[in-house]
Amino acid sequence: MTRELTQYQILRELEPVAEANLNRHLSMAKEWYPHDYVPWDEGRNFAAMGGEDWEPSQSRLSEVAKIAMVTNLLTEDNLPSYHREIAENFSQEGAWGTWVGRWTAEENRHGIVMRDYLVVTRGVDPVALERARMIHMTNGAQSPPDWGGFLENVAYVTFQELATRVSHRNTARVCNDPIADPMLQRIAADENLHMIFYRTMCGAGLDLVPDQAVEAITKVLTHFVMPGHGMPNFRRNGVIMAKHGIYDLRQHLEDVVAPVLKNWNIFERNDFGPRGEKAREELASYMDKLAKDVVKFEEQRDRMLAREAARSELQTV
Repeated sequence: MTRELTQYQILRELEPVAEANLNRHLSMAKEWYPHDYVPWDEGRNFAAMGGEDWEPSQSRLSEVAKIAMVTNLLTEDNLPSYHREIAENFSQEGAWGTWVGRWTAEENRHGIVMRDYLVVTRGVDPVALERARMIHMTNGAQSPPDWGGFLENVAYVTFQELATRVSHRNTARVCNDPIADPMLQRIAADENLHMIFYRTMCGAGLDLVPDQAVEAITKVLTHFVMPGHGMPNFRRNGVIMAKHGIYDLRQHLEDVVAPVLKNWNIFERNDFGPRGEKAREELASYMDKLAKDVVKFEEQRDRMLAREAARSELQTV
């Protein structure tokens, strides 16, 4: 029979692992400064200070790059909600508390540098950006119903951090900008280190309470939403980002979900009881469905892109 522990017991049992991985993270994390990634000499005043307000021709970013940058920035902006969720479901004491504070401080740099870059280079409309930030932060992170506890949260942030890394990395590609590229790659490197911490802690949870952990992982994946869910125009912008390969279903499956499950050895483990086996079967069915959905999505995307190309060709004739 597998163990059944309370959240407090799980946190207490895993604190030595958290401390070891916090120290590992601190030894690997690179110190960097947001101001070093912003071309300040491109800045100029807006109308309120005698300059010129933003208009679209000032931006060197494509429409796809603008959408991706704003979506990623607004996701980073919602940090207070994420901090509150993590602090409530981890702990504010000992190694757990130190990690929550450190993670929050590192994440905060991402929003700082992206906003400074966009405002200084006039990459997007700063008024629209601020209005969207106000709406998104007022609403806060939108968690699925009956969501909570350490295991569900540590599973979610494992996948979310890796997904965010993929999104930032691919946004750098579509920006096609020598300044945005190193900035977004630097952010993606942070997200990867954060993912490693959470992936390790969730893996330790699997070893400690296999049935409880695999149930949490299955619940998270079968109800997964990106952290930007709920921001203005998120569905429309998400479709555009998927259409242009910034974050799509194949990347979600092959670059995020499958590698993490492989790291945890989910489908080869032999320490699950009846509850765990049932959850694993549900997870296997979900993975099969996701693989089929990838094919359907790509077929639809290819047809859409073909129609757009045909229309564009007709307009140039």
